[in-house]
Amino acid sequence: MSNPTVVGLSGNFSRPSKTKSLVTSVVSRISDSYGLTHEVYDLIDIGDSLGAARHINELSPAASNILENVLAADILVVGTPTYKGSYTGLFKHFIDLIDARALQGKPVVLTATGAGDRHALIIEHQLRPLFGFFAAHTLPTGIYAIDRDFQNHEVAAAHINSQIDQVVSEVRPLLVNQKPTVASAAE
Repeated sequence: MSNPTVVGLSGNFSRPSKTKSLVTSVVSRISDSYGLTHEVYDLIDIGDSLGAARHINELSPAASNILENVLAADILVVGTPTYKGSYTGLFKHFIDLIDARALQGKPVVLTATGAGDRHALIIEHQLRPLFGFFAAHTLPTGIYAIDRDFQNHEVAAAHINSQIDQVVSEVRPLLVNQKPTVASAAE
């Protein structure tokens, strides 16, 4: 794998965002641990053309570039805030623009945020089946964080940091040719 990348996609459309903070934390830990290049985007970066696009070729140049980076990622980290038990509509719309074969075999880390424990199964009941449709390789550990897991929109809970460490260790076998540059706390 030459010049591997990890790309984060947050399905949030406001800033500051706990969801983007969680995605960024996961992306940064993976990138730092394995020396990967990285980018993190949210729906604000994708812009207004997303809502009007019925086909991929109707996205703005900036949105098309982000979609290309998502598809080219060696590892994809996705996250969404939870609304009424599911992912956001614009997040799903962005995913709907992707060809059904474009994510086949791609390692995907699943994350979500919510106001409380009530929506903790979004990872297993919503995100895993969505990326299963694409035949993506979803990593075993999904991370769901709630409001009390953040301080000033940054991940602050020890159990969430432990889950991020677990995800970092799950990435290792997928990067056979990469050597870690920073030891993971999970080791």
